[in-house]
Amino acid sequence: MKKDEAIDIVRPHLKQERLEHTLRVTDTAVQLAEKYDEDSEKIELAAILHDYAKYFPLEDMKQLIKENDPANDLLDYHHELWHGPAASVLVEQRHGITDKDIRNAIYYHTTGRADMSQMETILFVADYIEPGRSFPGVDDVRETAQTNLYRAAWMALRNTIQFLVGKHNTVYPDTFYAYNDLTKRLNAGGSDIS
Repeated sequence: MKKDEAIDIVRPHLKQERLEHTLRVTDTAVQLAEKYDEDSEKIELAAILHDYAKYFPLEDMKQLIKENDPANDLLDYHHELWHGPAASVLVEQRHGITDKDIRNAIYYHTTGRADMSQMETILFVADYIEPGRSFPGVDDVRETAQTNLYRAAWMALRNTIQFLVGKHNTVYPDTFYAYNDLTKRLNAGGSDIS
């Protein structure tokens, strides 16, 4: 699937502001893919499609998750986390995208997970640091992403967990698993991650 075709798929489902975010994430993800020698065509497609289900009705997303991942406890957490897994299912069912790398990058772009692939990590970081984002800590993550992708992902996870805990919100377990996994990996490499 080509870039323009993918944009045509998501355009009717996204508000203009969200479409602009999607295009910025796509540009950021492609830049990171080129920097870290990842398949830029696959990451471009995943980035364009990552928020495909963002504004789908909650009941539709809930049903997609129940039917396609019945053991998943995602439905016990905030519905803002549902659109990645829902989009991962929709791109296969509606558009025949079966590539596991693309689908996993879409699925985990909000929560992260332990043992994220480089492609998953790129989309996760790109979604966090795209140029339209402005919140405490994002500039540090942007800067780090230019030299250490996994440390940037770790920083984004740390910031997200701290933000959610500070608001007395629940944190989805995959986000903790991703943080713990990257902490171990970075510490094993002798990196100072404090």
